Amino acid sequence: MTERINVNAAQNDGGPHMPSWMDEDAVTYAQAGVDTAEGARAVEAIKGVVHDTYRPEVVGDIGGFGGLFSIAAAKDMADPLLVSGTDGVGTKLKVAQMAGKHDTVGIDLVAMCANDILATGAEPLFFLDYVAIGKLKAENVAEIVAGIGEGCKQAGCALIGGEMAEHPGVMDPDDYDLSGFCVGVVDRPKMLDPESVRPGDALVGLASSGLHSNGYSLARKVCVEGKTHYELRIEREELGGSSLQDALLEPTRIYVKPVRSVLDACPGAVRALAHITGGGISENLDRALPAGCDAEVDLGTWPVPPIVRFVCDAAHLDEGEALKTFNMGLGMVLVVDPVQVGAVEAALAEAGETTYRVGRIVEGEPERAAAVRYANEGALYGYGTDADAEA
Repeated sequence: MTERINVNAAQNDGGPHMPSWMDEDAVTYAQAGVDTAEGARAVEAIKGVVHDTYRPEVVGDIGGFGGLFSIAAAKDMADPLLVSGTDGVGTKLKVAQMAGKHDTVGIDLVAMCANDILATGAEPLFFLDYVAIGKLKAENVAEIVAGIGEGCKQAGCALIGGEMAEHPGVMDPDDYDLSGFCVGVVDRPKMLDPESVRPGDALVGLASSGLHSNGYSLARKVCVEGKTHYELRIEREELGGSSLQDALLEPTRIYVKPVRSVLDACPGAVRALAHITGGGISENLDRALPAGCDAEVDLGTWPVPPIVRFVCDAAHLDEGEALKTFNMGLGMVLVVDPVQVGAVEAALAEAGETTYRVGRIVEGEPERAAAVRYANEGALYGYGTDADAEA
């Protein structure tokens, strides 16, 4: 049955006046701009995607007032801790909306949340999403949620619920925003803890796929604004044959499965982990360190993806500004016991990861917060080249 809002059209002089658009005795929800029938069609369209992410612990189905997930397996842990994280995709969505390509930003959404809770060593268990959209179209929502489902499969977590909210009059019809919420579990004795980091520990970097989901306000300003759709779709040699549009929409990598496999294969070898997001290497790596320890990063020891360099060149960023804005090619950095670093790198290679030895932990000032230092300044883009000979 169509929901209706009953309005008394009679007004007396002393009473409140209804808005001018309420000039009928009854206004339907659909006339106000919200199509509940289309919402129901969208839910039906995404059921298959949701079911594909389910784990054995999922109880019930989507459509209820809350998602249910059994945590009976945690009873085998010494001290189970639930770990939660929430995030969004940010202005990367504007690139997706401009391109009319909505199937990858859902992966970004899951990645930003799942990679964050992974930094504690947690296993992601379940995920919920929130889609706010100007005008709901079941096909577009299904495309977005397909990406979320793919991200959940990559992270090994179940998509157990969410919300699709239509916002007529608040958002443009083709505009939408995404946010998500991930919950995981870690046994306290196995939790990654910055307090366990020591001078001499090695820094092992995991390659990013590009910009991931950070810095897009700058990237759009210098790379997208003023460009035609044709220019954004041109294949570019400097981007390895990719178009600017496709390079900007490359989804964020999800590191859960390879990192979790290493934590199992090499117990105690990984001391801490930094997810390199907004603020770049400079403002994220120090979050994985205790007071009295600094990170010394060797520039030029890993490759910078073409799209990252392209954006930095377009914005005329100097090296220091680039390192505190973008991930510069490192999506995760592991702080590793130096005795076991070889075993960790071998286990990561077995899991299909490309790794780079990018630095070390050094002593800092005892009373000062941890900091990130850089060695070999000026060599950020020197990986794979004879920088000294070129100089």
